[in-house]
Amino acid sequence: MLAKPYIQNNAMCGISGIYAFNELGRFFSIKLHEATQRLRHRGPDFSNTSLHHMVNLGHTRLSIIDLNPESNQPMRDPSGRYSLVFNGEIYNYEELRRELLDLGYVFRTESDTEVLLFGLIHYGAKILERLNGFFAFAFYDEESQNLLLARDRYGIKPLLVYQDEDKILFASEMKSLLAFGIPKEIDPQSLLFYLQLNYIPGPRSILKNVTKLPPGQYWQIKGRAIDKYDYYQLPLPKQNKEGAIPYSEAKQVLEEKLEESVRLRLVADVPLGAFLSGGIDSSVITALASRHVDGLYTFSIGYRDNPFFDETQYANLVAKKYNTRHTVFSLSNRDLFEHLHDMLDYLDEPFADSSALAVYILSQRTRKHVTVALSGDGADELFSGYTKHAAEFRIRNPGFKEKWVEALGPLWKRLPQSRNHYWGNKFRQLHRFAEGARLDPQERYWRWATLSEESAAQDLLLPAWQAQISEMAVRRQLDALLGGISQANRSSPEGFQEILYTDLKLVLPFDMLHKVDSMSMANSLEVRVPFLDHNLVDWVQSLPYQYKINARMRKRILQDTFRGLLPEELYRRPKHGFEVPILGWLRKDLRPWIEGELLDTRTLEEQGIFDPEAVQMLLKQLFSHNPGDVHARIWGLLVFQNWWKKYIQ
Repeated sequence: MLAKPYIQNNAMCGISGIYAFNELGRFFSIKLHEATQRLRHRGPDFSNTSLHHMVNLGHTRLSIIDLNPESNQPMRDPSGRYSLVFNGEIYNYEELRRELLDLGYVFRTESDTEVLLFGLIHYGAKILERLNGFFAFAFYDEESQNLLLARDRYGIKPLLVYQDEDKILFASEMKSLLAFGIPKEIDPQSLLFYLQLNYIPGPRSILKNVTKLPPGQYWQIKGRAIDKYDYYQLPLPKQNKEGAIPYSEAKQVLEEKLEESVRLRLVADVPLGAFLSGGIDSSVITALASRHVDGLYTFSIGYRDNPFFDETQYANLVAKKYNTRHTVFSLSNRDLFEHLHDMLDYLDEPFADSSALAVYILSQRTRKHVTVALSGDGADELFSGYTKHAAEFRIRNPGFKEKWVEALGPLWKRLPQSRNHYWGNKFRQLHRFAEGARLDPQERYWRWATLSEESAAQDLLLPAWQAQISEMAVRRQLDALLGGISQANRSSPEGFQEILYTDLKLVLPFDMLHKVDSMSMANSLEVRVPFLDHNLVDWVQSLPYQYKINARMRKRILQDTFRGLLPEELYRRPKHGFEVPILGWLRKDLRPWIEGELLDTRTLEEQGIFDPEAVQMLLKQLFSHNPGDVHARIWGLLVFQNWWKKYIQ
């Protein structure tokens, strides 16, 4: 069992604030309290605001460790000149605290918040390069009227910024910005990307003038001037084995670095546990955590009505091996459906990754037992865990079978496709492989990342909305998102690493991490992600692609390193993912919602965004014998419509 925790405060919370340029901007400060209250789910234990000449700050706190009121936020230094609101956790804060003590700083608390406050006072933005943790914060110097906004390296914690001629607003969530009464103008370009991805990649958001502060970046704001700086850049991956660390030694280093990351994230003064899905990633985290915690709490979710997606038997094997206090939340389709509207009503920006529902329920039920949970997020993007990674590897290393699959592309297109049963999913994958093999790497990546081509997404919009989308702006954003994929490595195996790099820049922050943060914080649960310790990530980026994938195995070095710690059955099972039975719901339970409330022709005509005929074509395919992936597109429309009805209409 761990010794007494050394972090005496945790700042998991919601933050909000306003930088006013003039009297009209300061008028909006009266809405700060309401904006902060809309974040109470992120920090239900305490909330407060502080008012300054130009800047007002708000904070809600989820108390993980110390209840000392001195650690509440907004936190000011003794002089009253500097103020901080901080959402996150600094794992190396003790080392920084000792350094600041030697420099003469006197601490009133044992909190990492106060360490960050004094670190910013002494070192300025340079302190960001030394922080090991995850965070979003606002730091204000009242004398210089300088506001610093910053976000962690990988986008684990969110931060949104709105700007107009009177003010700058910032908050952890869109619903907080909406409390200030900002214009609710939908950004057509973001809507187009949403219709392709079912989520919105930063830095744009669904609303005009609202920006997602990019991961690894900080902004210096003084008056109307905003200077943007990157304090961290994800290292470009190593392209070959020449000069690489030997594989056997790399396995040893991986185990050491990941265990240290897990150990740092086990410190808490409240019950702590781990998500345990039965996959390799969460099982590795559980195995390493069990070295330091006796009777670790672990939690799994299973689908009684959908055995194809149920992985609890593998989670039970790991729980038994490590004698964890394991809880299985076995859910029926009815259980899932009963939580659907609560989850959707929480979303303040359209986000249609259907597995968010499962994460929402898992977080809700886990929170009844613990306040902090570890997860295995990030491993798939780091080590090549997705089916698309195996497909990309095979395209770049083709054999007879790959050429045969590509040649039979027209056949796969005609066969029934569905994610919800084995053969339908197999035909779907073969069709996408054959389709992608004919494209260049950037086009292939985007095709596999999206649910539809750009033209199909545009066709869902009425002409007036299509006319607002700048083709040049779309190209610029695509170039920024896909710029890590080099055309020079069009067919080279060495270019495989660029796919993982792009996943870390796109899929990880704007889909996976957004899903986990929003669904867990909706239930006041803190989730920590050991695979995203920057010391580990930077080192993994230095490994050649051959250590991560070969013709037989994805996540090769991760699986090989921890094979001795995990039940052998985990290595003989397929990867199913974390999904919910959306197709069946759309065809049955949600059909009245589709046809009589959100996607009926009258509603669409009154709304004036989507083409009713194009939507009807999608619905026709949904109820056909070959729905393919159309249910995911329709789910995206329903999520958007529910959001629009709640926040815009």
